Amino acid sequence: MTRLAALLGTVLLAALFAAPASAETKQVDLALVLAIDVSGSVNAERWELQRHGYETAFKSAEVIQSVLGGQRKAIAVTMVEWSGANHQKQVVDWMVITDSVTAEAFASAMAEAPRVYSDWTSISAGLDFAMPLFKASGLDASRRVIDVSGDGVNNQGRNVSEARDEIVAQGVIINGLPILTEYDALDEYYHDRVIGGAGAFIEVAKDYSSFTHAVQAKLVREIVDNDARARAILAHRWLNTPTQEAEAPDSAR
Repeated sequence: MTRLAALLGTVLLAALFAAPASAETKQVDLALVLAIDVSGSVNAERWELQRHGYETAFKSAEVIQSVLGGQRKAIAVTMVEWSGANHQKQVVDWMVITDSVTAEAFASAMAEAPRVYSDWTSISAGLDFAMPLFKASGLDASRRVIDVSGDGVNNQGRNVSEARDEIVAQGVIINGLPILTEYDALDEYYHDRVIGGAGAFIEVAKDYSSFTHAVQAKLVREIVDNDARARAILAHRWLNTPTQEAEAPDSAR
């Protein structure tokens, strides 16, 4: 199959499983905005590792099991790329995931999404851009979560903690996936200034090579919203991973 044919197939699947219009509100356990850093520190190789990590995670049995374990057995996900204060874009529209077919459709859409920006790092502007997407989705979600992944601190735009506090006050949870390639203490920065809301957490990737494991663990924890259940689901993964890759990434509340 040619690349063009594959891309057309991905677009068709994305349209088929996109979140419905507000006239037919879809009920989901979780509405999740994946806010992904594409600033200048994220070179082409690192960007591909991020995309591969998300694609692999959404195709995993652990993520599907987590979705099917929810009360409504459905989640909705969208993807945002962000960098500087004026550079944010929703590159994959809301899609409802209910099984392996819809999960793979979203994974493929993420894999095909173009990189749109590369400049400064404005976590605050990324959060401000993500917040209105919930209302625009037409979804009835039991929980709303913005998940921020990145490898740098806020260096443009307004204070990130102010943006966080305004969003959390509206009942939205902010989780984080700091990647410790540029700043060894980025996990502390995310913990203190970025995440917020009931049960908010960070899942740490020590570098981009461990990103796939970190993002899968993060997604399972977000979907099931129960640490004990998440550990039980992820335990199967660690038991079936080669020894040299078996160490789970660090995480913190």
